[in-house]
Amino acid sequence: MSAAATTRPAGQGPRRRRGIALLPTAALLLGAVYCLVPVAWVLVAATKAGDELFSTFTFAPGSGFLDNLDELTAYRDGVYWRWMVNSVLYSGVGALLSTAVSALSGYALAIYRFRGRETIFNGLLAGVLMPPVILAVPQYLLLAEAELTDSHLSVLLPVVLSPYGIYLARIYAAAAVPEDVVEAARIDGSGEWRIFTNLALPMMLPGLVTIFLFQFVAIWNNFLLPFVMLSDDEKFPLTLGLYTLLNQGADRPALYTLVITGALLAVLPLIALFLFIQRFWSLDLLTGAVKS
Repeated sequence: MSAAATTRPAGQGPRRRRGIALLPTAALLLGAVYCLVPVAWVLVAATKAGDELFSTFTFAPGSGFLDNLDELTAYRDGVYWRWMVNSVLYSGVGALLSTAVSALSGYALAIYRFRGRETIFNGLLAGVLMPPVILAVPQYLLLAEAELTDSHLSVLLPVVLSPYGIYLARIYAAAAVPEDVVEAARIDGSGEWRIFTNLALPMMLPGLVTIFLFQFVAIWNNFLLPFVMLSDDEKFPLTLGLYTLLNQGADRPALYTLVITGALLAVLPLIALFLFIQRFWSLDLLTGAVKS
């Protein structure tokens, strides 16, 4: 009797632990469903014609995707694709410039010792916490003084300096670039720029790829800055262009199918970019495994 009493709790313990371990998995599954159901809805809605969209909606695919795509392309002589090109320009060039500035600044803050370094870094941390809505109007006033508003530069210049990107670059440079290696390169006669480009940049590459991806996605999804800076709809990015198209759909419900189709196409470049960049993370993991 006593042996049975002692073995029963031992058998219940693993089952209880397994039950507790299932809770995080269930929470993750619920979160995945919460995030993916709107994406699935857009994917299905983009295949439906206007009459199918406004009738009883089901998740069964429709037959109007190609017609919706043709109408979207024909709308105002293909203005949607100009918005797409503008988004690629703003996000690609802005993310590249921001990554370059973040790499230089983060490396300098991590490697060099100078007076005020921690003060600058703490100021960057304060910039990370600053909501973009607070900076939009001052940035507009500054660029208006320089007569750069309603231009591509008015969207590109404010995104070049990213406090969060510099913060990540500084943290990654401090972890990935050993100071002993830098000192050895200096003893060998290498200049500071050569040390940065030939030695530090390859070590920082995975972190810089992450910064580029974060910046690209942030600029691609940015709505407030183009809304404040731009008035010519030929220079709009996709976010602002689809917003204006949605507002026009209040009087012309047929435009809703174009908005949904455009929203679906706007997600595809981000998916392609993530799949392309993912190989850099894989290569870094493989390199670390070989070194270890």
